[in-house]
Amino acid sequence: MPIQTDRPGVTLKADARNSRYRNPPGSPGRNLRLGEVMRVSYELLTRKRLPAIPDGHVLTRADVHRQLAAASNSSITWLGHAAFIIRIGGKTILTDPYLSKVAGPLGLGPSRYVPAPLKPSELPRADVLIVSHNHYDHLDDATIRNYPYKDTTQVVVPTGLASFFTARGYPKVVETDWWTTWTSDDLKITTLPAVHFSGRGLFDRGRTLWASFAIKAKDETVWFSGDTASGDIFKEIGEHLGPIDLALVGIGAYEPQSMMKSVHATPEEAIQIARAVRSKRAVGMHWGTIMLTPEDPFEAPVRFRQAAIDQNYGAENAWILSVGETRSIA
Repeated sequence: MPIQTDRPGVTLKADARNSRYRNPPGSPGRNLRLGEVMRVSYELLTRKRLPAIPDGHVLTRADVHRQLAAASNSSITWLGHAAFIIRIGGKTILTDPYLSKVAGPLGLGPSRYVPAPLKPSELPRADVLIVSHNHYDHLDDATIRNYPYKDTTQVVVPTGLASFFTARGYPKVVETDWWTTWTSDDLKITTLPAVHFSGRGLFDRGRTLWASFAIKAKDETVWFSGDTASGDIFKEIGEHLGPIDLALVGIGAYEPQSMMKSVHATPEEAIQIARAVRSKRAVGMHWGTIMLTPEDPFEAPVRFRQAAIDQNYGAENAWILSVGETRSIA
């Protein structure tokens, strides 16, 4: 299971002055204003009404299990937010499996407004588990602790996150830097840049790496964006790894733009990113599950489809799944 460096000399290592990781050149700058952060936080904390859930947004548990049982070797299952079961080349890969009610420590934080389609104990045996970064809505302690196949699943994570898994009983863990590839048989997972940040507390911001991933098995490639804003780096990814069959790209948690433009893409930017990485199709994720920002949570898919039309990407190539839905990649 070797790791190879695909582009030596271009990875942004931690800044030697403060041991913090940085975003790639050409990424939007972060300009937070305390007053605006407090206003948005207060609005979310005091919100009394949950959003109305459209019919069909969440599959019944019976339908979730029925579709999983019939899933092909070239398929994805959306578990909500950034959590997917990916099946390609006879392998099963889990991404960012957040299944808990609350995204935060000690039961404090934003809560799901739709139920998780599976319990951690119902997750399939995965060949590989990948996690994009350490925010609570992506690195979920309860799900990681209660996943039933720790002994056999290979964990691939960005630099700095291995100890989280080894401390919870995972014996097969590898840390990877940007532009490095982990291989096993015909499966190749390349850790790639994203435009975001990391941190689970007040004093660890940027201490561990964040990433996107290209998952290639035989003749199929799926790109998982993790959390990301827009940036120049995605054209470079497309030049080196494209074409890609399917991009799983975040489309939610983008308002107010003055706060979020440096960490999350808008639906329109998500289509731009999918085009930049040279993906034939894109799935909108990171929406419709948990309220992280104050925009209408069901605005994102409408804008995503319209952006695909406006940018000549094709509405049929901009997929919106129900929570729990399984769909063939082919």
